Parts: sequence; structure tokens; C-alpha cells
Amino acid sequence: MAKYLVTGAAGFIGSSLIRALLERGEQVRGVDNFSTGRRENLSEVMKEIEFREANILDLDAMHSACKGIDYVLHQAAIPSVPKSVLDPIGSNRANADGTLNILVAARDAKVRRVVYAASSSAYGDTPTLPKQESMIPDPISPYAVAKLASEHYMISFFRCYGLETVCLRYFNIFGPRQDPSSPYSGVLAKFSMQMLRGDEPTIFGDGETSRDFTYIDNAVSANLLACSAPGDQCAGRILNCATGERITLNQTFEALKKLTGYKGTVKYAPEREGDIKHSLADISLAQKHLGYKVLVDFETGLRRTVAWYKNQRQPVGAV
Repeated sequence: MAKYLVTGAAGFIGSSLIRALLERGEQVRGVDNFSTGRRENLSEVMKEIEFREANILDLDAMHSACKGIDYVLHQAAIPSVPKSVLDPIGSNRANADGTLNILVAARDAKVRRVVYAASSSAYGDTPTLPKQESMIPDPISPYAVAKLASEHYMISFFRCYGLETVCLRYFNIFGPRQDPSSPYSGVLAKFSMQMLRGDEPTIFGDGETSRDFTYIDNAVSANLLACSAPGDQCAGRILNCATGERITLNQTFEALKKLTGYKGTVKYAPEREGDIKHSLADISLAQKHLGYKVLVDFETGLRRTVAWYKNQRQPVGAV
């Protein structure tokens, strides 16, 4: 039985990973400082894991957290482009300095492999679609720069120290337990809850912005595959984690209208700084090197997500 460390354990993706690992009978240690994660995300499983409330910027705490660990699933971050535009220093500390601490601690603890939650924002707003890992990165926002820098750190630790690392570039992950009240949340979480409440959602731009929306089960699967794949197939690599399909925000709004029963309209506002226009992944390398498959398509994932929000007695973020 392997032992896993999940950073950002109380976050949307981290808590989903923990549930999947526990279902497989694995030993799990979780780390979170609750700056963006929510205790409620771990309420059902807290007694089944070893949890430590700590900040990844605390190197001593990360050294301790990595002791005896086989695999690190590094999800901890401040995942917000707008936040990084307002506070680039804070974003860099959490997303770059924190990652370096994890790598140092993992190296010293002789961890087998570190799987990193990288970001498709590294591609920037280049018009070429789909996005392939061989493209020259062109990050726009401070968030994207910090996430890209962390990718380079991951690869350098593999090359310099032999620490096996895998970078999964996430493309707009969504699903249950994503907090719609948080300024860091994705558009699907916010739209779902707003429209269920009858509130008018806001689209930044003309609504023709498109995204490769990826349901959480696909991201969880990619992480687990990245732990089990042979090192000669994945160590030191960057791989897209997505569906290979895209949908516009206008199409997303129409789909959510049907699922939520929303009868109102949508408000359009100016585009936000740092946002990109289109996002679509080429997932062929993940398929080749990890055996990755899209387990849940967009429509099915959206139905599951809306159903989860509907079933919450007290909607997340409701006042």
C-alpha cells in the first residue's frame, strides 16, 4: 500500500483526489491552510486521513509532511487570474515559492514522484488550437507566469536530482464541491448556483469565449494514472489534462438554463485583464504516456454538477 500526500487537501480538486484514493484503500495525508480550501470538503473523510493544517510556505512543515510519503499530489495554489493581477507578489509566493518548498521537501524525503497541478494558462492567448505541449509558452497573467515557473522547477528537479515529476496542465476543471461563492471559483460553479437562485449571471466579454471544460473525474483519473505510469513514459513531462473539446460561454449559459430552469437573461460586462479568448487541448500525449481517457463528457458532468448543487440543503455560499 502506497502513501500519498495531497496538498491543497481541502480544495475542490484536492478533496476529490482524497476520496478517490480512500476508495482504492490507499493511505492519505492531507495538508491545507484553508486560505482557499473549505473544511466542509473534508468533513466526511477527515477521520480516514492524517490531516495537517499547514502552509506550504513553511518549509519545515513540508519536510515533516513529506516524511514516509511515496507520492505527492501537489494541488495547493491560489487559483485565480484576477487575484494575481491585483496581488502578483502574493500569487507568486503561493504558486511558485510554495511549489519550490514542496519539491525540496519531496527530494529530501526521497519521495517516488510528485504530480503537479499545472495550468493551461501557460499557453497564453495564442490563436493556434488545439494547444499542444510542444508550443512555446506565452503566459499573460502573473498567475500563469507563476504556474509556468513551477513547471520549470518540476522539470529541473527531475533533471538535477532524479526526483520524478509529472506536470498536468489542467483545462477548466469543474464539478461538485467547487465553491461558487469564492472569487477563485470557475464560471460553471458560479453560474450554476446563481441560476438556481434566479440571479442573473455575468459573462465577461461577448460570450463567444470558449473553454475546454473538464469534469473533475477526468482530472482525478489523470492524477492517479500519473502516479502509476512507468517513469520512462511520464517522468519530467508536461501533459494536458482536458477533454479535447470546447464550448462557448453563451452555449454554457443555454445549457445551464435547461438544467436549472432559469428563466432570466445574462448580463455582459467588459473582458477581464489576463483572461484568454479560447482554450482547447490536444490530449494525445496524455493518452499515449498515461493511458488517459475522457471518462465523463461535458454534458454529463454539467448534469451531475447542477444536480449536486440542487441537493445541497444549504447552498454553498448562500446567505
